[in-house]
Amino acid sequence: MSGKADPRPAGERTTSRARLDRGRGALGPALELVHTGRAPTRAVLTAELGVTRATAGAVAAELEALGLIRVDARPGVAVGSQGRPSHRLQVAEDGPVVLAAQVHADGFRAALVGLGGRIVATAPGCVTVDADPAKVLGSVVEAGAELLTATGRRCVGAGLAVPSAVAEPDGLALNPVHLAWPVGAPVRQIFAQCVRAAGIGGPAFAGNDVNLAALAEHRHGAGRGARDLLCVATGHRGVGGALVLDGRLHTGSSGLALEVGHLTVNPEGRPCHCGSRGCLDVEADPFALLAEAHREPGPEVSLLQQANDLLRTQYADPVVRTAAEALIDRLGLGLAGLVNILNPDRIVLGGLHRTLLEVDPGRLRAVVADRSLWGQSGGVPILPCILDHNSLVGAAELAWQPVLDDPLGALQ
Repeated sequence: MSGKADPRPAGERTTSRARLDRGRGALGPALELVHTGRAPTRAVLTAELGVTRATAGAVAAELEALGLIRVDARPGVAVGSQGRPSHRLQVAEDGPVVLAAQVHADGFRAALVGLGGRIVATAPGCVTVDADPAKVLGSVVEAGAELLTATGRRCVGAGLAVPSAVAEPDGLALNPVHLAWPVGAPVRQIFAQCVRAAGIGGPAFAGNDVNLAALAEHRHGAGRGARDLLCVATGHRGVGGALVLDGRLHTGSSGLALEVGHLTVNPEGRPCHCGSRGCLDVEADPFALLAEAHREPGPEVSLLQQANDLLRTQYADPVVRTAAEALIDRLGLGLAGLVNILNPDRIVLGGLHRTLLEVDPGRLRAVVADRSLWGQSGGVPILPCILDHNSLVGAAELAWQPVLDDPLGALQ
């Protein structure tokens, strides 16, 4: 089973084992409930799983023996409360981790991420990206391996976020236009080879950065509790979108769903990499804001940071405000079209779009409401993403998924 000595008496272990055998199929669902914060106590876990209290206790005990969660059998009693408080459940702070990596137009970053979406350690980000994906992924995995050595943590998998559609089932980066990587680069295979070469345990995965940001926000951030969540974000270059349907990331038949960056929002606008003109990808990203505000991009920091700093420190400048309003109107037009097609119950915005929402929330919401049928009938909540490094956390979610599906099988 877990490989750890069990201090309980033999009779109690036998009874508990029988209960666990009856509830073995609940191990994964139970871990996911604790992982996403939806089962903070054993009482809630019992209700969510639809099992007996004894079975829920046995399941929680096994997850604790695996080193994945902690069970507090004697939580403090709140003042004025009555009755015996339920055992508290939380992810194990000293438990295993996964390696999460992200590559974007302005560099890359590696991190170790535990259950609960908690970033345990990060390596300093690199600010240059080689045209050879093998060199870049080798470097980011090397940085992750150094983190593992420094922390002494057990690694159970690795996940990679890239600014490209990732075609399934082969894990090919089909449009890494902002990285100068070859079209169709086998990023998942290269990443997996680098992970194995570094001696890092567990399987390796790769996905689109905005898809993974949406997954992270749905499980741990502003999208928690939404059934149908639309995420639209612009990071360092370009615009991406993702959709979570009925609690699951929707990637389409081959992983290419929700390429929202190529919605036309300004027919007379800038030429786009896809061959069209005026797409969100080139009309509502950091480079577009700097161009609209007549600011020359500098080499010292990322385009995203330059654009965010401009909005936060110089929004009173009429030129900056006019530029921001132009981007807000284009973004709102794109969101309205998506609302009409997808009918989400919540929208979350990341990167520069989060900052645009912060500086003028009324304008963006008004554009979406005016241009969408569903917006006119009551509106769709539009919220900022709240997780720092949500694409990294989402990359970690890919690596955690086999453990969530089958804790015993994945760890043994």
